[in-house]
Amino acid sequence: MSGITRREFGFLAPAGLVALGSGSLLGDALRAEAPAAFDITPYVHPQLRPMAESMRRYANAPPFSMQTLAARRKQMFAFPPKAQPGWVERTIPGAKGAPDVRIYVVNGGAGGAPRPAILQIHGGGFILGDARSAIRGCQDLASALDCVVVTVDYRLAPETRFPGSLEDNYAGLKWLYGHAEELGVDRSRIAVMGESAGGGHAAMLAIAARDRGEIPLVFQALIYPMLDDRTGSTRKVPPYLGALIWKPDDNRFGWTALMGVPAGSRTVPYGAVPARIENLKGLPPAFIGVGSIDLFVDEDIDYARRLIDAGVPAELNVVPGAFHGFDVAAAKAPIVKQFNAAAIAALARAFKPMDH
Repeated sequence: MSGITRREFGFLAPAGLVALGSGSLLGDALRAEAPAAFDITPYVHPQLRPMAESMRRYANAPPFSMQTLAARRKQMFAFPPKAQPGWVERTIPGAKGAPDVRIYVVNGGAGGAPRPAILQIHGGGFILGDARSAIRGCQDLASALDCVVVTVDYRLAPETRFPGSLEDNYAGLKWLYGHAEELGVDRSRIAVMGESAGGGHAAMLAIAARDRGEIPLVFQALIYPMLDDRTGSTRKVPPYLGALIWKPDDNRFGWTALMGVPAGSRTVPYGAVPARIENLKGLPPAFIGVGSIDLFVDEDIDYARRLIDAGVPAELNVVPGAFHGFDVAAAKAPIVKQFNAAAIAALARAFKPMDH
């Protein structure tokens, strides 16, 4: 692949592959020696190598910075929504003392038997992205599962520290649950889902829902979730993990931005880091999918193991030779189609009425 398309650039932009400098607390958290050149190609699945080659030229881009974050956000690109399933934008009340929250409702509306629903949370390292860019993927989910999908435009870090984004997402979940009848939703079949930082947010939300005891969740679908601030800070990784798309210095920036303390700190806010939650009992069943050369692979495998040890049913899908965001970067590859089918199948099983 000789060049990079606009779509590919749009995918790379939120992943931190065209960034730049250092700054204040976040800059301090990023100070580390530049890694030596490393050839990731032998570790990449053959079906994904063309895209990996296209991205390698950006592998040594400088890290995120406070000075360039606004410009980086403007670089993002996403496909526009499709005509169907239909979607609407709503503004709902936020948490007490917090601003209102924008959400997008896909495939909502009463009529017929109540359907399952997904509260979907977009990715972007806690610092990038918006819910509107997730609408098209939500439409695909809604079509595949005949469900309602609500995606939340939560506030980004570092402008909003934890728990601001969690409270925005919880407000979206609470609204979905409270408006189930008008949306045509079965309250007993609500799942949370997200990819990357959105997967981390979904895991945080599942923990908060369990702790608060207001809204039952039937499932959590975590797609290469961002679960542990210690990865790439106090916990080093081999060079083939995180060599593409989302790297250790990106991870340090994202977590530091969210928490307001350096990633890997001895003490972090309760509920901000799913991997640091000691008690995982009572959480909803989970699907966790991740690539074997994703920066998050070890933390995701460990989280699945800990869920199982806590008595929570968990399905783990580790895709050999897959890097972070591989399903977006190489959507037509057979290995990606298999991965997506596994996630959809897991959700479909969770949504199947108990009397069947």
